[in-house]
Amino acid sequence: MFLRKIIIFVILFSAVAVSPAYPYWIWSPKTGKWWNPKNMPKETPQEQFEYAKSFYDQKNYDDARKEFGKLLSNYPKSAEAAESQYYVGLIEEAQDRLFEAYLAYQKVIDKYPFSERIKEVIEREYAIAEKFIAGEKRKVLGVTIPVDNPAIEILNKVIENSTYGPLASKAEYKLGLVLKGLMRYYEAEEAFNKVIVNYPESEWVEPSRYQIAECRAAVSRGPEYDQGAAQEAKEKFEDFVRENPEAALSREAEKNINTLREKDAESNFEIGRFYEKQEVYESAKIYYNEVINKYPRSQWAAKSLERLQIMERMK
Repeated sequence: MFLRKIIIFVILFSAVAVSPAYPYWIWSPKTGKWWNPKNMPKETPQEQFEYAKSFYDQKNYDDARKEFGKLLSNYPKSAEAAESQYYVGLIEEAQDRLFEAYLAYQKVIDKYPFSERIKEVIEREYAIAEKFIAGEKRKVLGVTIPVDNPAIEILNKVIENSTYGPLASKAEYKLGLVLKGLMRYYEAEEAFNKVIVNYPESEWVEPSRYQIAECRAAVSRGPEYDQGAAQEAKEKFEDFVRENPEAALSREAEKNINTLREKDAESNFEIGRFYEKQEVYESAKIYYNEVINKYPRSQWAAKSLERLQIMERMK
């Protein structure tokens, strides 16, 4: 008991020496713990919010974060709690910790779904995803970022949060583009198909049709040429051009069609050469004639005609 009195005296003396207003640490017989009045929140959530925001307004983000945190810890069900969580997101974003900002904003939606900030929060999440798509540096403290691209997780959340809201179809389309950029073509196709099915009136429907054709074309250009995927891609590009003759993407689609035709002609020519080398000449002729008839302007048509003439002289 005597020792404890000495400790209390030393602590109180030190506190008074530093600040005459109140001691830094006070012993609470009720809790059996020491507590610091400076760590206590204001008496009401309104007062605490205004106090925290005063630091934010001064761009003293570290103290603002701490004070908003006090409000969230001590008044989690108050009307000011949702607004405080929103400001935590603003602070993280102001300090260029984009993924942490997204996580803070998402808590507004998850914990305070009736907040008046929901629409703005979704817009801010989408803007953060756009920054990651553009290659923004990742300044993150203690947060595990998804492996491929943070935009994937964020865009999925934007879609989930807004469902059929104004950003949903755009986010779904951008998600497809991110996945396509990562060469995850089948997942990208799924995202583009969702745009078409879930948002048939959206401005992103036609671009999605084009992107699906591009994904099919990319699959056909894999390590082993996939003739079925190439044919499907060509048909989708042709459909796009037919339905959107004036669209800027139609010119790109026509280039892709020509490329795919050239690749298909080359594939048929190579099959013909295989049969020719195996001396299965009738099968070789079928493939050479296929090239000549279907792709008469292709360089492979001239090569096929040349092989037919050589085989004819061999008789």
